[in-house]
Amino acid sequence: MASFSELIERVKNNIVETDPDTVRELQVSNPTTRIIDVRERDEFVEGHIEGAEFIPRGLLDLKIENTIPDKDQPIVLYCAGGTRSALAAKTLSELGYNDVKSMAGGFTAWKRSGHPVHIPKTLNQEQLNRYSRHLLIPEVGEKGQSKLLDAKVLMLGAGGLGSPAAMYLAAAGVGKIGIIDSDVVDRSNLQRQILHTDDRVGEPKVDSAEKTINALNPDVEVVKYQQWLTSDNVLDIFEDWDVVVDGGDNFATRYLINDACVHLGIPNVHGSVFRFEGQVTSFIAGDGPCYRCLYPEPPPPELAPSCQEAGVLGVLPGIIGLLQAIEVIKIVADIGEPLNGRLLTFDGLKSEFRQLRLRRDPACEVCAEDATFNGFIDYEVFCSVG
Repeated sequence: MASFSELIERVKNNIVETDPDTVRELQVSNPTTRIIDVRERDEFVEGHIEGAEFIPRGLLDLKIENTIPDKDQPIVLYCAGGTRSALAAKTLSELGYNDVKSMAGGFTAWKRSGHPVHIPKTLNQEQLNRYSRHLLIPEVGEKGQSKLLDAKVLMLGAGGLGSPAAMYLAAAGVGKIGIIDSDVVDRSNLQRQILHTDDRVGEPKVDSAEKTINALNPDVEVVKYQQWLTSDNVLDIFEDWDVVVDGGDNFATRYLINDACVHLGIPNVHGSVFRFEGQVTSFIAGDGPCYRCLYPEPPPPELAPSCQEAGVLGVLPGIIGLLQAIEVIKIVADIGEPLNGRLLTFDGLKSEFRQLRLRRDPACEVCAEDATFNGFIDYEVFCSVG
């Protein structure tokens, strides 16, 4: 009967091994190569190769096909010293993966070679419990959850759209949520603005929102802006945020948000509702159309009444606000396909979704390649309101 060392020797004779210097070169020359750390979690969080994905060897058989469905994908496996990764490489070869290598010497050899080591922000036990269902999803996992915890998302409005979006982003673990809203809670808001409660009527919406968010998830830092968003303050407010969620209810505010986001290079997740209908899209600055490409000019005020004037079915903002939250999560965690260049519409009476393609206007005054930023216009006059 063969000893363990003899068994490992046989395994290594039947797999392809590589060295740390070659792996480091692959990181630069062939970024499509997937690097997988097959150690245990406590080893991984103490330090790992930047960009490596964590799949412990004991779960590799179960998770690999969801993580890497393409069996021709180049894969490099590593562990602490090269033994577990060799066994893992044999397993993947038996599962039909065609381009698998084990890094000889493992993470120990990587560090000795002087290559960079990433020490991640780790989740504490309470966070591991709270976000456990996210951690089970291969596309999210601990890496994606850490991105959410580090994210800074700014909400324009704590109203119909901002309420569901803020609550689910807080539940998902977005670490910092900003809320801009100058209004106070009115009883007519409660039919759709689920951040607020009846006993908070007359209270500033930003204060009410903070209470609800922190009651749901004390981890979340809430930054309150109890003020109007204007051309004078928009850049100061927006510049420190990763994503802006547009829940505005008038065209002047939407144009201002768009122009500021394009200028600062911040993704803008837009949503709007009207009676039984809603729409949502994501404007990714520099990589697709902007709001002005969709609406070069605002419609006359009489054709674009606010919810206060025209009404809105109370549950409709919940549907659109949650779609905005999904967009934010995809953008922050860098997963899936955001609605960049696509407008998703919803008809509540027909329970029907439609998707429309949006194209970038090469002559757009704001996002065209040769566009020059000359400051903000008078949006009230531009939209013929006020």
